[in-house]
Amino acid sequence: NRRKKKDDNILEIPSIPNPFPELCCSPFASVLSASLLPKATSRKKQVIKVYSEDDTSRALEVPSDITARDVCQLLILKNHYIDDHSWTLFEQLTHTGLGRAVEDHELVMEIQSNWVMEEENKLYFRKNYAKYEFFKNPLSFFPDHMISFPSETNAAVNHSGILQMFLSSSTYPEIHGYLHAKEQGKKSWKKLYFLLRRSGLYFSTKGTSKEPRHLQFFCEFSNSDMYMSLTGKKISGAPTNYGFCFKPNKSGGTRDLKQLCADDEQSRTCWMTAIRLLKYGMQLYQNYMQPYRGRSGCSPLNVTPMRSISENSLVAMDFSGHRSRIIENPTEALSVAVEEGLAWRRRGCLRLNSHGSPIAMSNMGMSIHRSQSWFHHKISREEAQRLILQHGLVDGVFLVRDSQSNPKTFVLSLSHGLKIKHFQIVPLEDDGKLFYTLDDGHTRFTDLIQLVEFYQLNKGVLPCKLKHYCARIAL
Repeated sequence: NRRKKKDDNILEIPSIPNPFPELCCSPFASVLSASLLPKATSRKKQVIKVYSEDDTSRALEVPSDITARDVCQLLILKNHYIDDHSWTLFEQLTHTGLGRAVEDHELVMEIQSNWVMEEENKLYFRKNYAKYEFFKNPLSFFPDHMISFPSETNAAVNHSGILQMFLSSSTYPEIHGYLHAKEQGKKSWKKLYFLLRRSGLYFSTKGTSKEPRHLQFFCEFSNSDMYMSLTGKKISGAPTNYGFCFKPNKSGGTRDLKQLCADDEQSRTCWMTAIRLLKYGMQLYQNYMQPYRGRSGCSPLNVTPMRSISENSLVAMDFSGHRSRIIENPTEALSVAVEEGLAWRRRGCLRLNSHGSPIAMSNMGMSIHRSQSWFHHKISREEAQRLILQHGLVDGVFLVRDSQSNPKTFVLSLSHGLKIKHFQIVPLEDDGKLFYTLDDGHTRFTDLIQLVEFYQLNKGVLPCKLKHYCARIAL
């Protein structure tokens, strides 16, 4: 009886979970589920090389099935960058002067498998603010004169309606307009009327006729990738600088390219955006929605896009009282901005040096801006336009550079309305002090940093506020 009582006491002691379940033979002895343990993987690893804007590169050992988004996430983590969902991989074909933003879901190894060994093609890691901008503002990407809706759509199509029609399997808007096409095997270009339909891209053999007997098939997209011309007229001899083309996945060279050229940037953007939507459909929308998954209240086509890091950090504040507050009234915010702009004229021209002590602007006013990511020293107008185009023609993408025509002045290059505009920043001397202005001295700033900070909050004489700066990152 004593032994039995002793056994009962032992049984009453609660069982202690095994802290090392992986060392046990029996699967039932483990408290942790086997599904939580790391599984052995047989995925092959390969080395890829990714370049940055300054042509520095970084070699990465990655699984053979890694996607472009995963490579971007890896580089963001390794370099401690802020992930604002605008990072992308960019494929550049050096020999042909072509490039494209790689879609987030594409497999990197498949892209490299299509490269020719002799060509020095590269993958770049950079920001592209326009990658999914058409999901946020589709009306600006599809002008009325280039898009036709199905006959049953008689009402005006709103913001989400355009996207739903592009992503629908039953209906698809028709894109139409003139494009220059390079004739196969020749150097000449011919202007033709093109139509984009779900079955592919066609051109009319008789003016602008859309009758089936006048339509000739030009290209389909399932086995080819779309590239933008990076060299303008130089290599292809195109009539304008707004070229794009279709390259088969297994291409034998430039002879297999189907080259097109638009009359302006708006037309090219419309064609290329519509073809991306036609080729990838819902996959493209899923790529766009990936950062927002898991948020409460997110419904398809009604997601309020996350603002950029620069926008999130710029709000109107009132520091006049004992406690600071955010100014939510737009009218009050505007009046405060005007007062602040006037106050900047009278403010003492002091900044902190690297040791944290104030230093007169007369000693450093000419060079303080050179440490800023948005400033690009001694680059040409063409190089500035190329940089902005790489970052995406979204309203508010900008950089500041030295003026080539006047060495004492600077230029603000800004994207707005799918166009790149240039504004001269003029130095102005008043009462022995040096100021900078964009509006003939009405608003003056003691340095370029103040100027940029002001126009990030107020558009002033500019067509829009400064939102995203172009920077040359290093890996």
